[in-house]
Amino acid sequence: MKPIEAIKNNTITIKKQAEAPIPTPWGLFNMIAFSGKSDDWMPHFALVHEHFDPDHPVLTRVHSECITGDLFGSARCECGEQLHKSMELTAQAGGIVLYLRQEGRGIGIINKLKAYNLQDLGDNTIEANEHLHLPIDARSYDVAVQMLQTIGVRQIRLLTNNPAKIEAIEHSPIEMLEIVPLIIDPKPENVEYLRTKKRDMGHLINWPDNKE
Repeated sequence: MKPIEAIKNNTITIKKQAEAPIPTPWGLFNMIAFSGKSDDWMPHFALVHEHFDPDHPVLTRVHSECITGDLFGSARCECGEQLHKSMELTAQAGGIVLYLRQEGRGIGIINKLKAYNLQDLGDNTIEANEHLHLPIDARSYDVAVQMLQTIGVRQIRLLTNNPAKIEAIEHSPIEMLEIVPLIIDPKPENVEYLRTKKRDMGHLINWPDNKE
């Protein structure tokens, strides 16, 4: 993962474009749309809980879009469950969920579906991307740092299992005081996917009851 300073030249500077309160099953959040242009149809979002206090360390989740998991409840990954758990935990702590439009670890939904077909033939999530001549993980998190700075966040407790997100914050002006694990029990449909993320991508996944 490149340091934040090294990749900013390749990233559009974003700003707040609109915001409104959004009542959710987990509580009231202020939804803020961030993009470089006011007519962008796919802005990034910050969901900021009503009890957010920038003067205290903020429980923060940086979540990349997953249409299949977030919207349709697919069990091929744990993304939808992670998002819902993050909303629950950040509501309890007066925190923030950043929703980044980086579908399929940055390869997009069409390529993601193609990769799923290869996984059904026996590839793991890494091998499928490689067979499609795509990066294993094309995401970056400098946009998340811009969003946090705009909101006024200086210190966070980062809700993640992903070492790339940890590294991105470590190379940013945001101070990370704690890494908070996001534990989701595996399902038969995604246990091999999660094993690959743990074994080959370094994700900090520690399942209870030795389920790995």
